[in-house]
Amino acid sequence: MGEQGKKAWELPDVGSLPEAANPRIDTSVPHSARVYDYWLGGKDNFPADRAMADQVERSVPTVRVAVRENRAFLGRAVRHLVREAGVDQFLDIGAGLPSVGNVHEVAQAETPAARVVYVDNDPIVLAHARSLLVGTPEGRTAYLDADLRDPAAILADPVLRRTLDFDRPIGLILVATLHFLVDEERPAAIIGTLLDALPPGSFFAASHVTPEHDPVGVGGLVEIYNRSGISGQARTRREFTDLAFAGLELLDPGVTLVSEWRPDGDGPRPTADQVNWYAGVARKP
Repeated sequence: MGEQGKKAWELPDVGSLPEAANPRIDTSVPHSARVYDYWLGGKDNFPADRAMADQVERSVPTVRVAVRENRAFLGRAVRHLVREAGVDQFLDIGAGLPSVGNVHEVAQAETPAARVVYVDNDPIVLAHARSLLVGTPEGRTAYLDADLRDPAAILADPVLRRTLDFDRPIGLILVATLHFLVDEERPAAIIGTLLDALPPGSFFAASHVTPEHDPVGVGGLVEIYNRSGISGQARTRREFTDLAFAGLELLDPGVTLVSEWRPDGDGPRPTADQVNWYAGVARKP
């Protein structure tokens, strides 16, 4: 993205950013955001992240295909919500490291006045928050250093309330995030707390790893993550649908592979066992 017309918002408006100058980063321990960054071809990762990522890739050789398809789904979902549903503000939790096609880039390309709040709990994402906070002069972006497991703290943050208008529809995004919540952490209650705070007419976009198409490979992936200290749980389409979209109005084509959710063009797409990732977008009545 070019520099013309971009603006970095002042630090006092973005919550925890003053800590970014000296974040507490343990590079000896892999982190999910940095592993994902490595698969996407990013440079914000360390030997521990790359070693774990390579191990996962031996279990699921197409994992790079999967994360690229997931990233493409994110862009299509945001673009659809802006163009077709008129949504111009988003809450992206588990945002990860800045990459091509960040939510504010996609949304503000369609509507320059769009607003986005990013949430993540990785210190290196905090250190790169200035990159995430660069948007159009008309719009606004903000970053919260917070954990999805404490949705009440996210919702109570004054930066969130100053940036997004909770009297108008909001697009909640939990892409490549929910599979890091195991059942014992009560993910349905976490999602419910977030959705209850959103006004009617808001939307929820989510994606999730599934074991259905490559149970051995994805089982190995989950085992490697858990062994590395990153909790995770793959879920079937039914489990994901019931967890994420109960009581919501799913948009067509419903819950499907990330590569099959309103794809661009008619070209060939990867097979289900190459993707192993479901996604859906739904409206809150």
